[in-house]
Formats: sequence, structure tokens, C-alpha cells
Amino acid sequence: MKPSKTFNKTMDITVIGDTHGCHRQLDLQPGEMLIHTGDITAYGLEHEFLDFLDWMEAQPFKYKLFVAGNHDLYLQNNKELVRALIPDGIIYLENEVVKIKKLKIYGTPASLFQAGMAFNFHPGQEIKKEWDKIPGNIDVLITHMPPKGILDNGSGCPQLLEKVDRIRPKLHLFGHIHEGHGKYEGGGTTFCNAAVSNSPDFVREAGYKIERGGLRVKV
Repeated sequence: MKPSKTFNKTMDITVIGDTHGCHRQLDLQPGEMLIHTGDITAYGLEHEFLDFLDWMEAQPFKYKLFVAGNHDLYLQNNKELVRALIPDGIIYLENEVVKIKKLKIYGTPASLFQAGMAFNFHPGQEIKKEWDKIPGNIDVLITHMPPKGILDNGSGCPQLLEKVDRIRPKLHLFGHIHEGHGKYEGGGTTFCNAAVSNSPDFVREAGYKIERGGLRVKV
């Protein structure tokens, strides 16, 4: 792995992901930046999205960013309306870069194919085209999908790992695989799986709930 590029910027970031409609169960301490790595909804419904926006707007952070996840069908199917609904002060990234205090941040909702889910792409060349959109000069990468072999419980994307190995962002933030929650540092990149909810057992009618707090990182 190549070492990451030199880095002389500072930002305190709280990272959460996979709240699945249970965001109001979180009690976040004030901070500078809040990032959500996708799956803000459980069933991809409009009222879930609107409630998330209301909650996000009230959170005690100067900067607030999020990407969508594979559960967030409303965001995939109503792209123009979604942009109009997002309040000032909240940034939604869908294959886009934003620059905040000299930090270059890129976010994408892409994940590997699961039938009937949002922002899904088949393994191989199809999803590689999504990762190819990621610029090479970013400081923070936000994806919903984890890279293969890193905080992924064996279910990450190998093409994403190849991309991250090439560009070496200072931070790579993701979720999706709830069991992979935690941090890992390697090759100059800090990896964070920020999934905060359980993996529900709907057969036993045990739904989503928040099981852990957000991760704090400084860059």
C-alpha cells in the first residue's frame, strides 16, 4: 500500500450510518462535522426521509453531510424532489465533491447488487464504473459500501478496495455491514464502519434499534 499524501488540515468529525429510521434514539454530543454514511431509512419511504431531515437539521454540528444507502429507495426514485426538500445547512452527496475548510470530501451511495434495493450495481465492471468516478485527490471518501477485507465481515467490494489503495484518502467512511462497526488504520488511511443499528430478525418481529454510538475521528 502506498502511504497517503501529506495532510495539514484539522476537523473533528462524528460519523454515523445505518440508522434505519431510528436516528431519534441517538444522543450525539456537539461537534464540528456530522457525516451519515447511508441507510437513513428502513423501508425507503418519504415520511422516513422527511423525519430524518428534521432530526438532522436540529443536530448540534456546524457541518452536516450524508449519502444514501441501499435501503433509501425514496432518494433514488425522486432525485429532483429530494434536492428541493433538503434544508440549507445539510449537504447530500451523490457522486459529488464538496470542499469544507480545505477538506475535499467525496460521497457516493453505490453498493453491490441486492434485488429490489437502491443504488445497486452488479459486481465487476458495472460497480467499477461507479468507483472510477471517485477523484484521486480527495481527503475524505464517504461510501455506503465497505471495501473488501476491511470492517466488512467478508462482504465488501474488491474493486472499491483497489480504488482506495490507489488514491489513499486520509479517511474512508462507510457502513452497510452492521457487524463490521469499528475503526481500522492501514496505509495512511483511517477506515470507519459507522453502522450504529442492529441486524434485525424480522422473522421474530425484532426490528431495527440503535445498538452503539457514532465514531469520532479527527483529521
